Amino acid sequence: MFDKQQRKLKRSARLISVLSKYGFKDMLARMNTGNKQEQLSVDPDEVISKGTVYERIRLVLEELGPTFVKLGQTFSNREDLLPPELIQELQKLQDKVDMVDMDVEEILENEFNISVKDHFLEIQKEPLATASIAQVYKAVLLDGSTVILKLKKADVQTVIEDDLLLIKDLEKLISAYSEIGEKLNLKQAISTFEKSLLEEVSLINEKENILHFARNFKNHKETYVPKIYEEYSNNNILCMEFIDGIKVTDKVSLLAHDIDPVKVSEVGLRLFVSQILDYGFFHADPHAGNILVKKDGKIVFIDFGAVGKIQPNDKEILESLIVSFVAKNSHKIVRYLKKMAVSYEIPDERRFENDVEDILNFVHSSSLQDINVQVIINKMKDILKDNRLYMPDYFYLLFKGISLIEGVGRTINPDLDIVKSLHPYTRKIFTKKIKPKNLLKTGMDRMMNFTDNVDEIPKELRSVLQKLDDNKFTVSSEIKNIEKTNQLIKSSIINLILAMVLGANMIATAIVFVSESGPRIGEMSLVAVLGFVLSIILVLVLLLRVTRK
Repeated sequence: MFDKQQRKLKRSARLISVLSKYGFKDMLARMNTGNKQEQLSVDPDEVISKGTVYERIRLVLEELGPTFVKLGQTFSNREDLLPPELIQELQKLQDKVDMVDMDVEEILENEFNISVKDHFLEIQKEPLATASIAQVYKAVLLDGSTVILKLKKADVQTVIEDDLLLIKDLEKLISAYSEIGEKLNLKQAISTFEKSLLEEVSLINEKENILHFARNFKNHKETYVPKIYEEYSNNNILCMEFIDGIKVTDKVSLLAHDIDPVKVSEVGLRLFVSQILDYGFFHADPHAGNILVKKDGKIVFIDFGAVGKIQPNDKEILESLIVSFVAKNSHKIVRYLKKMAVSYEIPDERRFENDVEDILNFVHSSSLQDINVQVIINKMKDILKDNRLYMPDYFYLLFKGISLIEGVGRTINPDLDIVKSLHPYTRKIFTKKIKPKNLLKTGMDRMMNFTDNVDEIPKELRSVLQKLDDNKFTVSSEIKNIEKTNQLIKSSIINLILAMVLGANMIATAIVFVSESGPRIGEMSLVAVLGFVLSIILVLVLLLRVTRK
């Protein structure tokens, strides 16, 4: 505990020094940290006051190191939160990663209590790649299998955890310094960043992501998932199959191996869309360095430290949103965006819908060569910002992923049509929605929601009903047209009874549908078919009664 406190104090001093260096001394003075004034003192000759405040924020993040750089990179696509000038500066952030010396054999022996010579024929001394969190080495197992070893850098977990504590303090500082922090809900955004970064630094989490992806695409002929060697994997080391592949944007090498770049672009895009719409589990950083092509043409996604996850309910809304986009229905797009949003405060509904209509007109009237997905995404982000729609975290990962994968595809196939690639999925979604089994499930879900709502009648209303039952409730009023009122009440009661019969019939039909007993028509139960027909009749009767009144 004492050591942790010492580390935090050391990092805090570093934060204060860097902020002061770049001219943020006034902001520091407002922070109630208990630090003495002399801790804020900086040699005036060292203070960097040139450049805009946004440029100096970028310089602060770069000097503070990888965690802060990743923070800036994460927020660089949040136009809904930050001003455009700051977004432009954050997009300039680059990881400045130095290679560190690692004794790979010693690390393996300590982590797994093994003798390296009994398990590996060879381990290369120089890393294949270096990142802020880990370094990657090539090795050969005793059976001749070529693998890569991803080793987490020493103390990186501790540094990240300490930096995250400082970032939270910085958020409190910004919120205290101005109303911006609270207005933009920075606390929630930083909480999301913390969760994402801690998942990325966990190699166990990356291993599970790869295994999850492998299960999803186990029977897919167009992609390949590297094998994981779990006996040499833990939270600090990940051992997986080495892929001798071609970088996806290396058009010359693809053609040299008789691989069609156009087909690669279309398959890669189709695979990414499948990750989203079929499984709700997608690669969150599909840039060119994370996609390889095997000699047989199969696409390989690598580096699963960061993934996006979509809950089933949200996936259904997203499916409906995409169908509405392809169908050019701006009204439904607005509706589904509102259903998907965490919160919203739309100042003008009509303007919101008109803005969405403008995007649809732009997409469907532009030629293929003129359609830039990044422009469309930026327009969409502007609409979300103007209408104060705060979307779930995966939504922004989708924006980033689609932009990256489309950019990769256009590099090798300028005629790549991302809108066209969605058409097979819209047909598939529509077919799924009209299947009797799905209609019955939807009906049952709605009936259950109706039942739940009845069970959640407020206490005040229950009290009123109790007084009515005890003859203790009196109402003094004058009702005109009493006969018409009575008729309306009678009609409403009949409609309610019909609705309850409809709900009961749908539940009974669903139960019979999944059973294998009774007479059948092909693979379907005769009783279930009759029940389904009766449900349709009841729906039509209800619609006629309601529209007639």
